[in-house]
Amino acid sequence: MDNNYLVSPAQVRAARSWLNWTQDELSAKSGVSQKSIARYELELSTPYAHTLAKIRQAFESAGICFQFEGTIPKGIRVI
Repeated sequence: MDNNYLVSPAQVRAARSWLNWTQDELSAKSGVSQKSIARYELELSTPYAHTLAKIRQAFESAGICFQFEGTIPKGIRVI
């Protein structure tokens, strides 16, 4: 995983939806607070890169791949 590729709020929402995870479940799996996840998904704040890396790692461990064009987030896919 390249930390230069930061997941977008839309990608987080899509990955959670695909896995049928609540924000609380993502919080437990990533170690990121539910409040931080909610604020990011609503585009009210931008977490530090290391926080987004934790979220991305939790999803990738569950089989989600994030798609980018360059460093621009474009979608998700399941492996």
